[in-house]
Amino acid sequence: MDRLLRAGVAVTVLWIPPGAYAEDGRTALQITTTKCPGGTQGKAYAGCAIAATGGAPPYRFSINRTDNYPPLPEGLSLDAANGIVSGAQIGGQGTYVPRIIVTDSAGGRASRQIGFAINGANKFLAEIFPSNSIFHHRVDAQTTGLPVDTSPAAPIYSDYLSATVKPFFGNTSNSPFPNGIPSFSVPYDQPDVPVKTTVYQSYFTSGPIPANAPVEGTSHSRGDRHVLIYRASGAGKPPALYEMWQGIYLGGRWTDSSNALWPNVSGNALTPQGKGTSDAAGLPVAPLLVNADEVIGTGTPAAPRGTVQHPIRFTLNHMLNYWVWPATQTAGVGSCATRNGTIPVETEISQAQPPVSCTMTGPAGEIYRLKASVETPACAATSRQAAIIITAFRHYGIILADNGDSGGLIGTPDARWNDADLSCLTSLTLADFEPVDVSSLIVSNDSGATKH
Repeated sequence: MDRLLRAGVAVTVLWIPPGAYAEDGRTALQITTTKCPGGTQGKAYAGCAIAATGGAPPYRFSINRTDNYPPLPEGLSLDAANGIVSGAQIGGQGTYVPRIIVTDSAGGRASRQIGFAINGANKFLAEIFPSNSIFHHRVDAQTTGLPVDTSPAAPIYSDYLSATVKPFFGNTSNSPFPNGIPSFSVPYDQPDVPVKTTVYQSYFTSGPIPANAPVEGTSHSRGDRHVLIYRASGAGKPPALYEMWQGIYLGGRWTDSSNALWPNVSGNALTPQGKGTSDAAGLPVAPLLVNADEVIGTGTPAAPRGTVQHPIRFTLNHMLNYWVWPATQTAGVGSCATRNGTIPVETEISQAQPPVSCTMTGPAGEIYRLKASVETPACAATSRQAAIIITAFRHYGIILADNGDSGGLIGTPDARWNDADLSCLTSLTLADFEPVDVSSLIVSNDSGATKH
């Protein structure tokens, strides 16, 4: 017998060991399945039979639907009569640990958390935008000669410099929920369904968003709930990227609080200046996520051999209330001025012709690279996944994309991430990074293409 304190009230909990007998002589109802197979996003699920014993058969099976636990991975379902978990195509990625409930014919009830470890399938993210895009351009000084951005707007705000780099993605690091922003690829002929936007800007009122599209934090989340869909090319259609913020599936249709569309990601067109997207900086989310497929490459999770060839999105507690190319929007604080007066906030500022003073720093869209003088942390010698990401910090940098915890590094959830390995990233602080002046690369303010 245990004593627990819940909401300030002492509760006595009677624990019946497995196989023990209830007062009526029956063995206690319990779920005996302890583990289900994992799977891979985009593939059929192998299946799992949830077994129960004791109590008074027949049984009924269900999932705890409170916000305390995730649902099954998107694309999977539980047969209430026989306890079979199945799915023709897994949409989710990462590790989900839902609480499964069994109820017997006498009203008895038991539950158990069971994990479902799902590998992502995100190789398509490397195909978003062409190789000459700023989103695939190296920024290290040794290779490119790009200088430090000396604009008074550019540095990360001084109060945030001591913040560590924190991986807001992983395997079980946010258990029982998957940790990170998922993304999903659909074929060119994926049917469109209605999408209703309720708060901010809308680029589309219907889109190829399937019922099994993964949602950031799952459908039980109260957070950003990003939904990122890459539609492959085919039948004359170019590849396209659909992104939603606070996406909610309502059985055949979706709602969101804002959305954005890049109708042809084989080109370099940015979204319109000032219109916004599904993040605060007006940037695409999907191609700036660090994902396990690119890190693992031709290797294995334990011995990865990949490369990250794009800046990785990160957050600060507050961004500056301006943006720089390639961002197209901001949601920040502070103001900047030229010699002629204050610059209107929520507008673009130039790295080539910077303001003369600012009350805050860190504009949306600014790219920061790991300083050449900063040594690679010793833990990277044995933390192979983190070592590849740290190399990306030097070559491609991190890009300021949204407000959030300072130093929050954003990636996809994936059962192949090694959370202990990724913790090596916290050895770095934001003071180890410097802003990069990329103004010499700009071809057009409305394009992500680079001159060289």
